[in-house]
Amino acid sequence: MQTDNFVVDTMPLESLESGDTPVGEGDVVLSVNQVSKRFCRNLKRSLFYGVQDIGTEVLGLSRDVEHLRPQEFWALKDVSLELRRGEAVGLVGANGAGKTTLLRIISGLIKPDTGSVEIRGRVAPLIALGAGFNPILTGRENIYVNMAILGLSQQEIEERFERVIEFAEIGEAIDSPVQSYSSGMAARLGFASAIFTEPDILLVDEVLAVGDAQFQAKCTRKLAELRKKDISFIMVSHSASTLLSCCQQAVYLKSGVVKQIGDATVVIPAYELELFSKVEGISYGKKSISPRKREASSGLDIIYVLFRDNRENLIDSPTTGEKVFLCIGCRAHSQFEHLIPFISFYDLEQRSNLVDNTVLQIGSNFDNYFLKGENDYFELRLSFEPLLLAPGKYVANIGVHDGLLPNGLDVCPDFLFEVKVPNFSFPMDRNIFFQPRSWSCSPILGSDAFDHISDKF
Repeated sequence: MQTDNFVVDTMPLESLESGDTPVGEGDVVLSVNQVSKRFCRNLKRSLFYGVQDIGTEVLGLSRDVEHLRPQEFWALKDVSLELRRGEAVGLVGANGAGKTTLLRIISGLIKPDTGSVEIRGRVAPLIALGAGFNPILTGRENIYVNMAILGLSQQEIEERFERVIEFAEIGEAIDSPVQSYSSGMAARLGFASAIFTEPDILLVDEVLAVGDAQFQAKCTRKLAELRKKDISFIMVSHSASTLLSCCQQAVYLKSGVVKQIGDATVVIPAYELELFSKVEGISYGKKSISPRKREASSGLDIIYVLFRDNRENLIDSPTTGEKVFLCIGCRAHSQFEHLIPFISFYDLEQRSNLVDNTVLQIGSNFDNYFLKGENDYFELRLSFEPLLLAPGKYVANIGVHDGLLPNGLDVCPDFLFEVKVPNFSFPMDRNIFFQPRSWSCSPILGSDAFDHISDKF
């Protein structure tokens, strides 16, 4: 099937003969070529533009698609990417960057203004789950309608029907009108209907949050099963750990434009770093905070966070392997006897295979140690002797608690800092921390001593 902007082959990939596809392109299941899409911010003007565009198309006239009309903006501009069989690509970007618009264009829900989309195989969009259900029809009837729209025959639907019901876990409600379902039940049914079409390309837009924790885990396991069958993914999520655990490649969209594309372990941290660096009040290695008025304070306010070196000098970037102090400046309206500083460090460059990017969580209560804070101004200090964090970029969330109270007194989020490379020669690119060490060589006195040690093995 071919339109002005789409070339779609719905034949399953397994049925394609080697001669049907040009050499070198057989693995490409999706190609997005210079796609642009514009929208209008004014509803009335948008309707007028729509009628105008339809009239132009009906009359066979050419329309200007390169320039914006009044109150229009580019939701996507010249976006290109390729997806290969069995590959998973993550889409990252701030809200409004164009991620969902791109998925809607790929799925055929909306038409691009310029560019083209070439698809080989069946596409299943997991976008706004349950939104396409007819509220008057029962869940059972909606399964047939939904899976038929996604390209399955009557026989294929009947073969998968019981598995869909079992996966959705909505019980006897399957024969009730969908309008009686909760939003979570509708989403479960939509997810189950889509994944059991066994598509060649799966478009996933923030849908892993449906249902409770147990159902989320079930969805994640099912997606992992589909990946083993060489199904390709394009996944949108604001969870870096989710994307890094699922995707090899990533695309960073900013204001509708591809800013970066490549290895997920490079692109996603670059996006997060830019996101954090734009938070108001953040600068590398130091952060000052305006103190609250007394009536709005919980009794203690964090007023700054910074680093000092071993000579008490203020520094922007500590160095791996050197002694450094993390200093938390506070102002108190009364005296505290049991202060607990608590700090969580996160790696912005995702150099490890941890479930998330947490690298260290420490609090003085872990050491059974409480600090005393006098009335007025004082500084809490955490001494690293030495600092073991590997060179790289980090963000820390810092809180101060009263050990006698359940709630925190104050918190300083998003303290961004960079750890510098030490002067000595030590490869740190594959390590997540620095290990202090020393080397020695001692002689073994006599062959009898060697034989004695050997016996231990």
